[in-house]
Amino acid sequence: MKISIGGYSFNNTMNEGKMDTFGYLESSKYRYGLDTVDLWNGTFDKARQDIFTLPDEAYIRKLREAIDEKGMKVVNIAVDGAHLWDADQDRRKMLYGNAVAYMRIADTLGASSVRIDTGDKSSEPETEEQVDYNISKFLELSKLAADLGMMVGPENHMGSAKNPHYLKKIAEGVNHPNFGILLHMGRWSADEEIGDSLVAPWVYHTHFDGKTVASGKGEQLVRTLFDAGYDGYWGIEYNAPGNQYLEMEWAIASAKRVLAAANQPKA
Repeated sequence: MKISIGGYSFNNTMNEGKMDTFGYLESSKYRYGLDTVDLWNGTFDKARQDIFTLPDEAYIRKLREAIDEKGMKVVNIAVDGAHLWDADQDRRKMLYGNAVAYMRIADTLGASSVRIDTGDKSSEPETEEQVDYNISKFLELSKLAADLGMMVGPENHMGSAKNPHYLKKIAEGVNHPNFGILLHMGRWSADEEIGDSLVAPWVYHTHFDGKTVASGKGEQLVRTLFDAGYDGYWGIEYNAPGNQYLEMEWAIASAKRVLAAANQPKA
């Protein structure tokens, strides 16, 4: 099965000083038997102290060497500190510069896709100016993504982006083959029952969390994407409170169980 572990899944272990990005690679490859890398830039050098500070080029080169040495594939990089919308114009300019820089970093790391958020928690409620700005900037990023051979787009992560109608509006406005949506399944602030199906045509990557794999809704959420033709990776983003190595074993097994059940013919 096409499984990956989102880097945020070990955030508590990293905060305890027991893991870094290189340890995450070791664990994904040798503890869990995966050849996939599903990075979060919050684990990168310097970014853990200041998410808005770009990592050193030397660090990124070392990270690429470690990925190549293990024969792993970077399926996604989830980027914080580079969301597009902010009420302050100068800050918007800085954030967009970070977004472009992370596109280049993703290219260096050989990533297939990059998650850039539409805004932060303060982006709700949406405004016409916000919508127009996101469409314009995501179109620019999508053209860059096409040049680099990858996908780019937001996640239903926070703020306005947790409204599926908003993300659908952005996707239809951008209307570019290299734009897509990273779907955190079932994570909506409005119309939760139809949220996943509304954005399914644009999904390029997914996140399972502990709630999704443990609930009875997981199978139906997966079927929704299968029905839309989704054939990408199933990322597990589950930052358990403790015992994270063991909890990840449970999450992977549970996700596989949900995927297997959803892939069976309907009765």
